[in-house]
Amino acid sequence: MKKFLKIIFFLVLIVISISLLFIDNGYNMYKEAINSTPLTEKVAIIKQKENYTKFSELPQIYINAVISVEDKRFYNHSGIDIIAIGRAFINDIKAMQYVEGGSTITQQLAKNMYFTQEKKIERKIAEVFMAWKIEENYSKEEIFELYVNSIYFGDGYYTVKDACKRIFQ
Repeated sequence: MKKFLKIIFFLVLIVISISLLFIDNGYNMYKEAINSTPLTEKVAIIKQKENYTKFSELPQIYINAVISVEDKRFYNHSGIDIIAIGRAFINDIKAMQYVEGGSTITQQLAKNMYFTQEKKIERKIAEVFMAWKIEENYSKEEIFELYVNSIYFGDGYYTVKDACKRIFQ
């Protein structure tokens, strides 16, 4: 029994050590990104887009639809949704591959502003730190506004106004 407990203890230490390594790498990735281009500068770049749409110009039905599909608990979390991450983690383990994401709107904004689409644990951790930074500095309405003016809508369109113009031509 003592030998079994020692093995379990050793395995737990290995898991903790590997987790700390990933967290450290993700934090360093976040710090490097934020130091190279401050958040205010990234936000200013998005807001300078030709067809930037303000939150007040968006129909409530559109806002509700995006939130219901992308991040049901958008107004109830501080940048990350532990429930969504847990669900995605379980589904990824079941499939034995990355099949589902648990990203919030804020995390997606962070990824689009600073990181690649590459599915790596370190990038996901950096995204979490960046999401906290965004939530610390911007309101939910500002975050949503930045999100719909920076996500890819297809056919080369990155603002909601451009996408609408294309759809309703």
